[in-house]
Amino acid sequence: MPNDTQFHPSSFLLVGIPGLEDVHIWIELPFFSVYLVALLGNTAVLFVIQTEHSLHEPMYYFLAMLDSVDLGLSTATVPKMLGIFWFNLGEISFGGCLSQMFFIHFFTVMESILLVAMVFDRYIAICKPLRCTMILTTKIISIIAGIAILRSLYMVVPLLFLLLRLHFCGHHIIPHTYCEHMAFFSFLTHRFGHNIPQYIHIFLANLYVVVPPALNPVIYGVRTKQIRELVMRIFLKTDH
Repeated sequence: MPNDTQFHPSSFLLVGIPGLEDVHIWIELPFFSVYLVALLGNTAVLFVIQTEHSLHEPMYYFLAMLDSVDLGLSTATVPKMLGIFWFNLGEISFGGCLSQMFFIHFFTVMESILLVAMVFDRYIAICKPLRCTMILTTKIISIIAGIAILRSLYMVVPLLFLLLRLHFCGHHIIPHTYCEHMAFFSFLTHRFGHNIPQYIHIFLANLYVVVPPALNPVIYGVRTKQIRELVMRIFLKTDH
């Protein structure tokens, strides 16, 4: 595309991981596998929490929210990433790029709030076990969930309006697999380490949106005895 200045370009071109184009077809295999694990793991935990009434407790409500956020974060990025690796479908509209940025940052901010809420829940359960159900009522959990959503919107929406006010100059090629702001690792390496190849930045940014969603169901879900037993009962179809 010619270099020019536009208020809102019609589209951008995501090129994947520059420098590793020859191995895109091989890179997609582990990413697809991890994404599949994230889908199956989070969906299984959500299904177990929804169907098992004994798990209708604050800790599992927060876990269900975390699984939903993980599904949203990975689904907002990985399908487009695989489309680039498999079929060279790098073109993305301006609105699509903006939407992708919104969901990435929205779910990322919300995930951090939910992790804090889960820590608070464990603190109450350990330090004040007799008052746990009185403190963390359904109303309080709903309020925490509402605060998480509103805080995420409060932090992300202004960024989108600022972007909408900018003029976009130069080419419309994005050396990445999805639309994002600069990652906290990329920021530090640009400031302190100038010799790190660009493909390392992009590769790590891709890992960030697929690995945590795949590991969280194991760390916070399957390691919990009740969920582990119920998941095994479902998949193995055995009675305990």
